[in-house]
Amino acid sequence: MNSNNFLLRSIRVLLFPAAVVYGIIIKVRNWLYYKQYYKSIQFNLPIINVGNLSVGGTGKSPMVAYLVQQLLALQYKPAILSRGYKRRTVGYILATPSTTALDVGDEPMLLHNQFPYVPVAVGESRVLAVPQLLQDAPSTQVIVLDDAMQHRAIIPSYNILLTECSNLYVHDYYLPTGDLRDQKSSSHRAQCILVTKCNAALTTTQRNSII
Repeated sequence: MNSNNFLLRSIRVLLFPAAVVYGIIIKVRNWLYYKQYYKSIQFNLPIINVGNLSVGGTGKSPMVAYLVQQLLALQYKPAILSRGYKRRTVGYILATPSTTALDVGDEPMLLHNQFPYVPVAVGESRVLAVPQLLQDAPSTQVIVLDDAMQHRAIIPSYNILLTECSNLYVHDYYLPTGDLRDQKSSSHRAQCILVTKCNAALTTTQRNSII
């Protein structure tokens, strides 16, 4: 075993008490939404959310791109809304031809370059960004939310939950011991669970075990 990996795993195990506290905070937050102490809003147009329960790359951006391609092929007018991680700006921003990755973040910028005629916007508060996006792009018929599984202020029309084949959420634990940033039961809010980054040689037995 790589010594660096062994050291990292040892440190994460030692941080188990912090993971327990983090898990309690997440459960309380979800309970407050469930009991409607925290309010959620449902907009009057289709919103498709692509998210996960863990940190790290599960393939959300490629999935967003795939959905946009399919919607365009069906003659819909989609828009993309993301939080815009690692950008140097704050608040709501709609990507334009002069926008850079520093303005909106790397992944939204890639999506903007891939779909230059599809509105791509970022905003920390998606519930505030949706009305602004619809004002900027009033012809929008469907919004694809990138990484908003934990953004409970919005009730999407459809939730697609991604989980990586080599690190399924069902076998994971809360940060910092594991990679989970939400409780496993949040998967019940998903209408579709998609296992990503599967080995091309996945056997039927392995496939059924994952299912």
